[in-house]
Amino acid sequence: MRWVWLLCGALCLLLGVIGIVLPLLPTTPFVLLAAYCFSLGSARYEQWLLTHPRFGPMVRDWRSQRAVPLRAKQVAWTTMTISSGVAWWFMPTNIGWVPGACCALVALWMWRLPTSDRG
Repeated sequence: MRWVWLLCGALCLLLGVIGIVLPLLPTTPFVLLAAYCFSLGSARYEQWLLTHPRFGPMVRDWRSQRAVPLRAKQVAWTTMTISSGVAWWFMPTNIGWVPGACCALVALWMWRLPTSDRG
């Protein structure tokens, strides 16, 4: 099972990295899922992720406070709003609302999460 967890963790991390530049793909949930998978598959990869300068703080905040920094919430809401508008504009009329609905659910979930103390 170790290799399955490592593969899932690597795939989630890859999706999280892609999400940095692709606005409809959220980064934070995939990085948190990668950390969970790595915790079950490899202490070494989990430690690497926890000490990573970009991803480590969000994983540590989540584990200690179940919280997301305010700046991360603001960036996520902004990019989801812009991406949903672009998707609505360019997608066929009958399914153009789907990305916006998904982003609205993610935004609501994120709104309910505590905000971390970290700036």
